[in-house]
Amino acid sequence: MSTVLAVIPARGGSKGVPAKNLAQVGGIPLVARAVRACLGARLVTHVLVSTDDAAIADAARAAGAALGEADRVHCVERPPAIAGDTATSESAVLHAMDAHEAIHGAPADAVLLVQCTSPFLTSDDIDGVASAVVEDGADSAVTVAPFHAFVWRRTPALAAVPAQPGAADEDTAAAVEYGQGVNHDKSYRPRRQDRPEDFLETGAAYAMEATGFRTHGHRFFGRTALVETDPARVLEIDDPHDLARARALAPLLDPAPLPTRGDVDAVVLDFDGTQTDDRVLIDSEGRELVAVHRGDGLGIAALRRSGLKLLILSTEQNPVVAARARKLNIPVLHGIDRKDLALKEWCEEQSVAPERVLYAGNDVNDLPCFGLVGWPVAVASAHDSVRAAARAVTTTPGGAGAIREIAAWLLGPTLNTPTPATTP
Repeated sequence: MSTVLAVIPARGGSKGVPAKNLAQVGGIPLVARAVRACLGARLVTHVLVSTDDAAIADAARAAGAALGEADRVHCVERPPAIAGDTATSESAVLHAMDAHEAIHGAPADAVLLVQCTSPFLTSDDIDGVASAVVEDGADSAVTVAPFHAFVWRRTPALAAVPAQPGAADEDTAAAVEYGQGVNHDKSYRPRRQDRPEDFLETGAAYAMEATGFRTHGHRFFGRTALVETDPARVLEIDDPHDLARARALAPLLDPAPLPTRGDVDAVVLDFDGTQTDDRVLIDSEGRELVAVHRGDGLGIAALRRSGLKLLILSTEQNPVVAARARKLNIPVLHGIDRKDLALKEWCEEQSVAPERVLYAGNDVNDLPCFGLVGWPVAVASAHDSVRAAARAVTTTPGGAGAIREIAAWLLGPTLNTPTPATTP
């Protein structure tokens, strides 16, 4: 079998979107999305993340660990000389190839360049470029999408501008930019079906035969295969608007995996708006009342019996939160200003890896916890920004059985607690 090395360049510095490679789309950091796509590809044997940022390296390793593939993911520190704004992706790939050979004692047969900035890149796309090189004999390959638009470019030209009143009698010349057709004759507008098919480079994935890449030093040498991808998934994140579009599209374009019991060791629940409908009733003496759902209580009881660690984490210091926790027989931390710090400390105390924690929330004060855990979950009634950052979203609103729905994801629709196999 050919050795196929997927290299993911992921610098810490970014002008357009600060900390871009750690930005979350669909509840997953961009670098982790790239790692997951590579690990899911049939032909990729090794994944190497080239970075100058420790947090990016941690996120990449966590993505491999979450999929049980930690041994296939390595991170290499990129030297400052090839980590600046003007550094090329090719320089990062060549450095990564050297690091891979030092780690494994043998060179790769093919090398892939996989970009974090394409959040909707799939494992099939990666296999497509890899297959073109290692199975079909191409020297290099690139993901492309069919492209039918008319392309225009501004070209400067001199134009006569009438003199202003009081100026000299002769005309003055000024530079004016006019449009020029690039892939068409602007005097002729053929129908789409009568035009030759063009392809747009997606910027997502490239593959190169390793020896040829070292010889030529660029990614498009020799015979370059064009590997078509779905145009709907083509998006490169270069500025905050691109990131906002990606987050809006994630619920439509991402597969909708739901966590199972094997993915999670602990469930942490927000209270207001997650276990309630976010309304508060206040009696004449100032006492607060909230409504909870009996189905949530049933689901939490089943989660507790399954052996999962449970916690209620709430910003509010309210007797009703403590009373509900006592009723459910699970621990509670409330009156917490920094929920993410409290959650991190709790994970350390309980010896639970954050990437194996499911956190359910509904509002913006839950977002820091979303960035900490492996399974950020928003209830259906959550704030739009929380839904956008979530890895999964319930179909049930908070206070209407959303926790019961999450329990059904983990334990099955009948909430049967898995029984360990016994030996006779």
